[in-house]
Order: sequence, then structure tokens, then C-alpha cells
Amino acid sequence: MVHQSRNFLLAVLLSVVLNSCSFLFGSKKDQEVDQVFEQGRIDPNLVPSAVGYVPILPFFTHYINPVDVYVGFDNMLYVCDDLGVHVSDISGREYRVIPIPNATKIVQDRRLFTYVCGRVSVTRSGQTYNLPAVYKIMNAATRSAYTIIDTLIQPDCDASRNNFRGSDDEKISFTGMATTSDNTLYISRSGPRNDQAAFSAPDNAVLIFDASGLNTSYAKELNPNNSSLKSVLGLTGITSFCAPPQVQFGMNQSKDFLIIQGDLSQPVEFRTLWIKHNLDAGTGETTYGQNNDLLYMDTTKASRFLYDSYHFKHPVDVCISPDKNGYIFVVDDVLDSVFVFTQAGYEGVNAPATSANKKQIIASFGGHGFDLFHFKKCSGVAYYNKILYLADKENNRICRYKLSTDIE
Repeated sequence: MVHQSRNFLLAVLLSVVLNSCSFLFGSKKDQEVDQVFEQGRIDPNLVPSAVGYVPILPFFTHYINPVDVYVGFDNMLYVCDDLGVHVSDISGREYRVIPIPNATKIVQDRRLFTYVCGRVSVTRSGQTYNLPAVYKIMNAATRSAYTIIDTLIQPDCDASRNNFRGSDDEKISFTGMATTSDNTLYISRSGPRNDQAAFSAPDNAVLIFDASGLNTSYAKELNPNNSSLKSVLGLTGITSFCAPPQVQFGMNQSKDFLIIQGDLSQPVEFRTLWIKHNLDAGTGETTYGQNNDLLYMDTTKASRFLYDSYHFKHPVDVCISPDKNGYIFVVDDVLDSVFVFTQAGYEGVNAPATSANKKQIIASFGGHGFDLFHFKKCSGVAYYNKILYLADKENNRICRYKLSTDIE
């Protein structure tokens, strides 16, 4: 079994690494197969007897306070840390660092434009302000020099705003981004001003941009002040259902998104929310609403649920696997844990076909620490080709895991 697992993992890693390396460096030679395996080995002693996640070693440890991790449509690994954005192949071999100030979140659209949440210094009326910004980068991972082709700066990128609020705009943060199959860009935002009667969008909002970078609207139906199943309280992240790898046919067309709420100033019963994109076929009007399906909790199928009251303390990142399982991954930097759910809202992974127990098997894990299954400020999560990536901020590492049923 160990020999078979090694051969299977080698085949997977070789295929993926060769694909990504050719994007940058050209094809690899056969004698490097052993090196590829060393860049992603699984210790058979760590494979659990029950279903669970298994570390892929080594973890990547050359980062300084990594806060986000992402694998793009270009099959490349991106990590945000104190130095900016690290660009590597998925074996961890670093290609370049793009020095984006205060880089915190990263995403890519299907055209391979890379977006990074950061900050920018801007002078207004003779005074310098540090404002939230989203950098749009071309050629982030090619042989050519990268180019920052656009910068979306608060408040200029917000079509509902025609004024500058000085220090109040400095208090705003862009906290996450997501793209859809048609290259629409969602940006989650949090800030102090949230007057729902005002003409301009509240600071707590999800902004919507078309493929050209124009702010077309925001999700007006989401409440910036009061906790509900469609609130936006201190957003810390957002994700969509369109995710790498790139495929010509079959990309998820949904414009729904998941958001996570980090506001600690008030009780927030449901901190991870699925927001539905609703299109009126008659009027063409778009609205955003709650997903009531997740309120149905079938205890014959699972023992814990995404919409359990007060399930999270402070979720900081979320992603969805684009494969047939469609798992939802949420990381919480207070609980230092990663949680795994199905799209029905059931916590856990699917039981093996041979298992007598057909309920979802809890596979969430974590807790404070330094070993292979514990973290210090677990801050970012990504999923690609059956591999789960976690940004373990204060342990200065990117951790990788694979579900045990995927290596048999």
C-alpha cells in the first residue's frame, strides 16, 4: 500500500509540477523525478486509520508572516507575506517576489490577471494618506517582467462616492476578492461608516466590478450593521464558485459567493454566509439574498453544520474546491483551525463507499501549536488538485495536506 501510495503521489506531483514549470522555465528532464518526489512526500506513518487529512512534506518555510495562499489558473503558487507576493511553482520553487505594500489577499481571473489586496500612499491636498487598494497585475508568473496595469484605490474605485473622507477612508480595508467565470470581480470591504440611508455605499460592503475594472454596483441587500443571514459585518474574506484549474468547458457559472464576517464588537451568530445571486428574468434586475437551504440540518447525514449558531470565533479566509466534492474550507485564526463542509452545509467529508457509516465524517482539524496539525494564526486557505494549502502566519510556513481517501 505504501509503495502504491508513493507511486500515485509521484504521478500526481510530476504531472502538476511539469505543467507549471513549463509555464516558466520550459520542460523538465527525467532525472529530476526524484527531486519532484522529495518536494511532496507523504510519511506513511501519518496516514490515519480513519478518514482525515495527511500532511504533505516538506511544508514551505521561507516566508515571513504569510497571511494568504492561492493557486492560480496558471497552476502557480502565490503567497502574501511581509515582503509582498511570492510566486512559485507548486513544488515551492520560488520564481519572484512582487513587492506589493501590505499584501493580504490574492486571486486570479481566467485571463490570468492577478489581483492583490494591499495599500497605497496617496497625496491629497498636500497630505499623504495610506489607502486600501487592489493591484491588477499582468504577467505575474511568466518569463516577461510583470506589469501593474491598474490600481483600484479607495474611494476612487467606488462609483457611489464623489468625495474623499480623509482619515475615515484610511480606516477602510479591502479584505478579500473573488472572480467569476465571466471575469467579474467581487471585492469585500470593511470600514467605520455604514449609514444605510446615505446615497453612497456603506463601508461594509461587497463591491462588484465588470471585466474591464469598472465598478458597476454593490450588493445593496446585504446589511452592514445588524447580524443576519445576509449581513456584512467586518468582512474578512470572500470566495466564489469559479476556481482553478482552467477548463475550456464546465467552469461553474454561478455568481453566488461566500463571505466571512470578522466583526468582534457584537455577537454574530452566523459568521460564514452563502449569498445567492438572483436574476429576475423579466426585468433583468439583480439582487442578493440569503441561502435558506442551509437552514435545513439533517442530523441523519451530519452531526455539525455550517449554519450552527456561533460555530466560528473569527473566520479569516474561505475557499471552495471546484471538483465533484465541492467542499467548503473555512479557516479561523482564533480557533487556529480549518473546517470542512459540503455545499449542503454538512460539516465533514464523504464517507468511503465501503463504509457502513454514511454520515459525513468530521475532518476539520487544528488548534494552537507548531506540530504538523496545529497552527499559530491560521490565516489563509487554498485548494488545488486535491491538495489543501494553509497559511500558518506565526509559524512562518505554508502547510499542505491531502485527504487520506485521495491517496489510496
